[in-house]
Amino acid sequence: MIGATADVLTLEPLESREPLLFRDFHALIAGYTGRDEEAVRHHIEELAAIGVAPPERVPMFYPVAAESISTAASTPISAANTSGEVEPVIVRHSGKYFLGIGSDHTDREMETIDIGDSKRACPKPIGPVVVEVPDWESFDWDGCRARSWVDGEPYQDGTLANLRTPLDLLRIFDERAGDDGGDLICFAGTLPLLTGAFTPGTRWDLELVLPDGRKLTHTYRTTEGN
Repeated sequence: MIGATADVLTLEPLESREPLLFRDFHALIAGYTGRDEEAVRHHIEELAAIGVAPPERVPMFYPVAAESISTAASTPISAANTSGEVEPVIVRHSGKYFLGIGSDHTDREMETIDIGDSKRACPKPIGPVVVEVPDWESFDWDGCRARSWVDGEPYQDGTLANLRTPLDLLRIFDERAGDDGGDLICFAGTLPLLTGAFTPGTRWDLELVLPDGRKLTHTYRTTEGN
């Protein structure tokens, strides 16, 4: 069965019937992961204009509770002003790497006070299916195309060419925190919004198309929670 229970998150490789069971793992949200540092600085300035404090350094890694990662189709949200965004997800299980798709659903009002808390305030939807990546060096990260829709309207569309590669992010994480090589789920950053503005909604459709045509998708709806 694909999905999550109270103490186990289960993901399934696209071309295998052997599920990946996650019981004790690191859960991270990587922010400000743009490859173009000038563009990242511009984005930080845009966020500052709406009250979001600049990060301590770039990129940032925000730890979240492992139990907040969920494959559920329904996501309970307690705040009124929240929104999601499509993200490639770096997955490591028993030393092997996989690529997944997820949404860094965030409390936008809280984001102006504390970015880390704003990310921890919402569950983190992730697609239940992942693709194994035997070697990040030879994987065409830049050739992957990500898209998202909110309530049926196009929200994001672009390739991963402007995001830091998994090898780069993992290297920086290891330098800062010391990577113990354990199981890991890391949301690796997102694309610009087509409208330039965060849009609250109730249905989020995510898509990540790999260069070879394989596709990862996930859909979730937000519901009122406690």
